[in-house]
Amino acid sequence: MTDATDTRMKRLGYRPPLDVAEPDQLVLVEYVSGGRVAIITLNRPHADNAITTELAAQLTEILEMIAARSSVRCAVITGAGDRAFSVGGDLYQRKQMTKEEWLRQRQVFDRMLYTLRQLRRPIFSAVHGMAYGGGCEIAISTDFIIASDEARFGQPEAMVGLSAGGGSPVFLPRVLPPGKAMQMLMTGEAISAQEAHRLGMVNEIHPRTELMSAALRIADKIAANSPTAVQSVKRAVQNGQGEPAEQAIAIMMDEHWRSVVHPDRVEGILAFTEGREPAFPDPDF
Repeated sequence: MTDATDTRMKRLGYRPPLDVAEPDQLVLVEYVSGGRVAIITLNRPHADNAITTELAAQLTEILEMIAARSSVRCAVITGAGDRAFSVGGDLYQRKQMTKEEWLRQRQVFDRMLYTLRQLRRPIFSAVHGMAYGGGCEIAISTDFIIASDEARFGQPEAMVGLSAGGGSPVFLPRVLPPGKAMQMLMTGEAISAQEAHRLGMVNEIHPRTELMSAALRIADKIAANSPTAVQSVKRAVQNGQGEPAEQAIAIMMDEHWRSVVHPDRVEGILAFTEGREPAFPDPDF
């Protein structure tokens, strides 16, 4: 006999937040590798890093700060605690919201996701545990994803009467086969890290205890490259998506020629011919 309280949401791993005080800082940022890598951590582990209005506003502020800090060459976003990257929008906060309050929160969330997508710096997600709803949408809004072997990805909004509104109807079919993305959006079913990796949504899988070490290795490799070249190729990929081939090539060539005339190209080729590692300066704004 099925327990009447054993809902689909509970089987996904959702739970009420623990009765503890909210952290002073809902999003943490740490600068490592000589300040060239920013580690951003969603910091509500007692609520599985569910996204409140306040957390979204703090994440936006940190992303804007990173955007203005030229010494940062790569950022990684992850979640605090052992259970979740993020389970998405905090439904307990939303429970008492009026329609106006909901729409105002939606504006805060939209600004957060727009700021994330528009960040010129490379930024990728290191996902462990649950990445559901808005948490999954944060992950797929970054440049790529690596995950722990127990990570799970899902869009359960339809289970609670919502159509996903944080980008997954747009971006999930780009990182998964469209039919699989549609199935996830319609059923709310989650997929494992292994399936996400097999289908191309996740680049690498690591044991939970090794995830952040792997993330830092990747971030350090990116940070060692020309920041101008890395940011240019990111723009070429982003701005060329969905364009006709020749238009996408024109966008690519525009970014390519900007790198050709940049001092980083001179230093990179000189270092190659001299048999040494290049020393790329931080870009000037």
